Amino acid sequence: MTSNDVRRADLADLVFDGTYEEVHEDIRAALLDPVFDAREGLTLAESGRLAYERSRYLHSRLERPVEIVRNPRRLFALAEWPSLLDVSTFSLLMVHYNLCFGTVIDHGADRPDLKDYFDELDNLESFGPYMATELGYGNNVAAMRTEAVYDRASETFVLNTPDPLAQKFMSYSGFQDIPKIAVVMARLKADGKDHGVFPFIVRISDRDGLCAGVHAASCPEKPVQGLDNGVTWFDHVRVPRRNLLLGDMGAFAEDGTFRPSGGNQRKRFLRAMSRIQPGRLCVSSSAVGAGRASVYIALRYASRRLTNAPGRNDLPVIEYRSHQLALFTALAKVYAMTFLLNHAKRAFLVSPESIPAELNNLISITKALSTWEMTDVIATCRERCGAQGIFSVNRIADYGSLLQGLVTAEGDNQVLLATTAGQMLAQRDDRPAPKPPGQDGRGLRHSALHTDLLRYREESLLHTAREAMTDESGERTYLEAWNGSMNSALAMARTRGVRVAVESFRAAAARARTSEVREALELLLALYGLTEIQRDSGWYLARGALTAPQVEAIPAEIDALCAQVLPHAETLIDGFRLSPDLLRAPIAADDYVASFQAVADAVPAGRRGPAEPLTPARS
Repeated sequence: MTSNDVRRADLADLVFDGTYEEVHEDIRAALLDPVFDAREGLTLAESGRLAYERSRYLHSRLERPVEIVRNPRRLFALAEWPSLLDVSTFSLLMVHYNLCFGTVIDHGADRPDLKDYFDELDNLESFGPYMATELGYGNNVAAMRTEAVYDRASETFVLNTPDPLAQKFMSYSGFQDIPKIAVVMARLKADGKDHGVFPFIVRISDRDGLCAGVHAASCPEKPVQGLDNGVTWFDHVRVPRRNLLLGDMGAFAEDGTFRPSGGNQRKRFLRAMSRIQPGRLCVSSSAVGAGRASVYIALRYASRRLTNAPGRNDLPVIEYRSHQLALFTALAKVYAMTFLLNHAKRAFLVSPESIPAELNNLISITKALSTWEMTDVIATCRERCGAQGIFSVNRIADYGSLLQGLVTAEGDNQVLLATTAGQMLAQRDDRPAPKPPGQDGRGLRHSALHTDLLRYREESLLHTAREAMTDESGERTYLEAWNGSMNSALAMARTRGVRVAVESFRAAAARARTSEVREALELLLALYGLTEIQRDSGWYLARGALTAPQVEAIPAEIDALCAQVLPHAETLIDGFRLSPDLLRAPIAADDYVASFQAVADAVPAGRRGPAEPLTPARS
């Protein structure tokens, strides 16, 4: 094993939290199959049907879905890899495995009467949509209108969509000849009472089309992702009582009376939506995976793309400090979000069945911060690749479309972070306003200083928002008080995520087995932390946490860090366990010119053998 191999293995161990061989390797290997080769000229509908084909292929190569759902690390890995080659396959798998089948497992796995549905979903004989979001109300449980009215005489529910606002939105119902069994969230009504929203198993379609009483229309087309998102509604569909996924949320008495379990409707609804928290970690896994792939492609291209410079005409574009600032900052964000996500996954694995409030906050902040940060990373990488970044075959543009969906998946980021911030504000805290941290001779690059500064900003914003919410006069409504403090609260919640990311990054760097890897990670950690401090440097300056000379010195420090990261860049991206053969992106190849010529069928006459580059390429 060479020294380079040792460093790559050390980094991969940190990136994949010591689980690469056990959890990730076989999923990655499956993606090398030709079924995942790029296909040119497909319509969006053809691309969507290809995603179903690819999903069936992965299902055939891996253990059964029930085993994957019960092993969260495998579920997160399944979220991470397929989107690198087909963003639609990721979406389809996660809805089937986590949301639909996961809900069946959580609330009905111990029921023999559901074995037929269970086996059909586990064998992928039918795909499993998940129908919660409604056209008029999103995921607002208080307003959800789809209803399931219990008919005691026939022991069935009558599932109905009372008006257009209640139509189920965005779930997969457009390809009506693909067998599907959905989990539908509907308002359970029995004996004249509304008992809140519960999950129901509903057969949506078979090979002959939609089932009786089920109606669907395709949503308008969206970029890149050709999946069959639809609007679905129900016209008095009879659903057997056994199809109600009650779990521990209620029961029917012998006389047919429905009796919900203790707690209010909201608590039962949150229990019914048990797959949302692992779903948010799946979304983050896909986002961070796409961010890693984007930086990998962009940095390999930048090291081989030659440009003119004063006195020479063969300078790799990565030698320019402006290019380094863009891509090394993106690389630092990718590592920071990787280690934040690993921290959140480990915390989830400690308590997957019962998630305390602090873990709920951590998962929500991780989802929001990682998807926002990877959106910026992917946009930066696409832009720094110039025109080559526009082509789908070079992947990065498609990742941008993926992130547009992930930002609003499993809870819109803005709403999710606002809800989390509100819950943090509601926690009692009588401590006085914090004071700026002492610097104790620590330089601007010191990660412990970054942590202290971020904690100071987080606690200050929390204190400010709480004060703004306090209204001793009683003249403001709660909404008015919350509106007045919301933006400070959002900034506070984001800052907490950044602070935990810095702490997680620092802990990971300390676990490195080789000095070279530790040095490289510490440089990236300083770059990430200092970039975040620079983001709000005016705030720190106004409060005396930084001096004017320190604020002025930050850009030069960041520039110097980029120069020091440059020799480590190739090793840092090699730790991602990516390769040109896996990604099939021409600009990630060792000879990107020849690779692009081959894809574009632009090899000049007489050069149909092994291609030589039209311009020299440097590795």
